[in-house]
Amino acid sequence: MNEIYYVYVLLSEKDGDLYTGYTNDLKDRVNKHNNGDVQSTKHRTPLTLIYYESCLNQTDAIKREKKLKTTWGKRYLKSRLENYFKEFAESRRRLKPIYHSF
Repeated sequence: MNEIYYVYVLLSEKDGDLYTGYTNDLKDRVNKHNNGDVQSTKHRTPLTLIYYESCLNQTDAIKREKKLKTTWGKRYLKSRLENYFKEFAESRRRLKPIYHSF
């Protein structure tokens, strides 16, 4: 049987930016991102897995990853995850500290 590959999107809770990648072991890869073992995201932790798709081969996963990184792909994700992003934005607003002058 062929190996399954996953195209995934992570949300940095630190800066609110997205990271898109692919892997054949999603759980392990997300753990590596959050443990700081991935150079491109080690300063952006914690990261939350917010979306993934499965592909039946590596070639299709690579093509899909590249597509999701384009302007069209970012628009697709924004539309697909619209409610999630609204909830995330609201939770960030609630967590901002309130400063009082004394």
